[in-house]
Amino acid sequence: MKEFIIIGAGQAGLSMAYYLNQLKKDYLIVDANDVIGKPWLKRWDSLKLFTPSEYNNLPGLNFPFKKGHYANKYEVANYLDTYVDTFNIPIEFNQKINSLEKKEDYFIVKSNNTTYKAKNVVIATGPFHTPFTPLCHKKIDNSITQIHSEFYKNPNQLKDGDTLVVGSGDSGVQILEEISNTDRNVFFSGKTNISSLPQEFLGKTLWWWFSKIGFLAINKYSYLGKKISTGLQPVIGTDVKALFKKPNINCVGRTLDANGTELTFEKEKINSIKNIIWATGFKPNFSWIKGIELDHNHYPKNYRGISNTKGIYYLGLPWLYTRGSATLGGVKKDANYLHNYIKKQA
Repeated sequence: MKEFIIIGAGQAGLSMAYYLNQLKKDYLIVDANDVIGKPWLKRWDSLKLFTPSEYNNLPGLNFPFKKGHYANKYEVANYLDTYVDTFNIPIEFNQKINSLEKKEDYFIVKSNNTTYKAKNVVIATGPFHTPFTPLCHKKIDNSITQIHSEFYKNPNQLKDGDTLVVGSGDSGVQILEEISNTDRNVFFSGKTNISSLPQEFLGKTLWWWFSKIGFLAINKYSYLGKKISTGLQPVIGTDVKALFKKPNINCVGRTLDANGTELTFEKEKINSIKNIIWATGFKPNFSWIKGIELDHNHYPKNYRGISNTKGIYYLGLPWLYTRGSATLGGVKKDANYLHNYIKKQA
């Protein structure tokens, strides 16, 4: 039996492992993937972080690029791999956990082929669980290529012809920009009143300004934090107003329905679309954890990662405490908080 099982070997799980090393705890990470950094490597080819290198450090090891560098997905994956080697973090791969159940004073953690026992469990599976696609996608003719943003790589996956991008978050906007650069006719479905912020302003990075004004320290329990965490998040690094004005982009409003090759939007009906990218986000899935309470957003109830169930901890959730809780460089603060809490429990 382990003192701790960490579920998930992304930045959250690795940060927790670093602190459990400091406490000399007997622990193990289990992960559904076959290599470190796989969730990053699965994302689209041109992906780059919107945070510069100096804000991407996990505890104990600085991100290995010069100040102001915006890393691509391969550089992030390599950094995580180096992190594991540097701190000798024990990981068992290909272990997708299907159930977690408390038994008196310990937990049973099960994958398809292995059963683990632990006195404590850290859930570090990240914010992206089940890809969400509107139900109307089932009414769309098979001749139209449909790809969720989780599986989008580059425009070479697409057929020739008109393409629809659905979703007004960072992923949707970045993918929209990339596809519009192929000179094809592109339709955009989503909110157009989104704001955007530049990566740099007056010679300083946006994140320098965020740090300077205390924005990164705003927590979700404060008045300002409640307003920010529930509002529409700005897109960083892309001028959306300029993007929407490109001659080959047509904004059609929300997607309402579909019937074969005809799609119905707020502004019009279109039957020329050959490809659809659903950048419509993810839904949380914690149904495999028995006996926990979920909040109105279907995330586990907790305070700064400390569960209502004794012995269960959470890390890497969106707005676990601040806006940075699910980011590469922000997760370490939450991990350190759990480290201090666990240290006091000893």
